[in-house]
This record gives sequence, C-alpha cells and structure tokens, in this order.
Amino acid sequence: INDMEPDGLGSLHIRFEQLKAKLEKEGLFDVSKKREIPAYPSKIGVVTSPTGAALKDILNIITRRYPLCEVIVYPALVQGEGAHKTIIDGLLYFEKTRPDTVIIGRGGGSAEDLWCFNEEELARTIYNLTVPVISAVGHETDYTISDLVADLRAPTPSAAAELAVPSAAELKKYLYTARERLSSGIINNLNGYKQRLDFLKQSRIF
Repeated sequence: INDMEPDGLGSLHIRFEQLKAKLEKEGLFDVSKKREIPAYPSKIGVVTSPTGAALKDILNIITRRYPLCEVIVYPALVQGEGAHKTIIDGLLYFEKTRPDTVIIGRGGGSAEDLWCFNEEELARTIYNLTVPVISAVGHETDYTISDLVADLRAPTPSAAAELAVPSAAELKKYLYTARERLSSGIINNLNGYKQRLDFLKQSRIF
C-alpha cells in the first residue's frame, strides 16, 4: 500500500480542507476584498433551482419586506455532476445584466448534495465578479467554499433574503420619526428667530 484515505464523507472532507487551504493562501477569503452589499437594492438576481423551497422562501421574504425590489431568477442545478457550471452560468449572466446583489444557494442536504458549492471553478468565479454575492447554502451548520469566498454568508436562503433587502415597515417608521424631528427642529428654529427679532425691536436703535 502506497497511499490510503477514508472513503465517502472522509474523502470529501479531505478535499474540502485541501481546497480551503489553497484558496485561503491565495487570498480568496480576504475580508478586505469583500464587496459591500447595497442597502437599498432595486434589483436582485437569484441563482438557484426554480422548483426548490429555497426560491419560494426568498421570493416570499423579499416581496413582504421590500416590495420595491425586482427579483430576477436564473434557473440552475444545485446538486449533481456539472451543477456548479449552471451556477457559474447564472453568475456570469448577472455580471452582464448588473443587478445590485446576487444570491446563490439552496436548502439543506447531505454533504454530497451540497458539494457543487465546493467546486474551485465556482469559487474563482465568485471572487472575480464585480457584483456582490450572498451565499446561502443548506442550514446554519453547513459551510461551503462558496460561503467563504462570497461577500456575505447567510445561514439559510431565508436569511439571505432578509440580509439582501431592508424592511419597508422599519423604513416607514424611520421616515415618520425623521419627519417629526425635522418639523420640531424647524419650529424651534423659527421660535428662536422670533425671540431674537422681538429683542432687536426693543433695542434703542429702533
């Protein structure tokens, strides 16, 4: 025997750790290179399975939280051989069409199911994009190479939708408070000017 490695999950874990170490050494996980997620997006791209529960969750949350935002879906395979290439196609499509943010991901599954998000080619595509990417793969305990190289990692697809858009209800509340403060500030300023004018009117020079 010249070489030996664990079969199944053990083999996948070794591949994951080797690629992680390689890409980390090259700086693909560098926090200083992360792109900022826009606070008030007008258009969001989503790369995922068109039939999965993840897409339904993303659409429901974005529509409820921030209906001003348009969502464009690029259908992709999210498991199986060659799935990562369809995700890459979606990312390159959005690199051309320029949404404010792109979400990639899927719901939970086994390590084998999520493996397409650990492919080196996909990681390098995410890193080289100019559009910010949120990665939301599996459940909160799942970590993939895509999560590490993306600009923001969300623990679930639902969380990705919440991170991608603000809450319209909170914005309304903020604007109402700002309006009240502005109105109060203007009234206080006017009262101050009135008092100053009254004082000047009583001056001997007048």
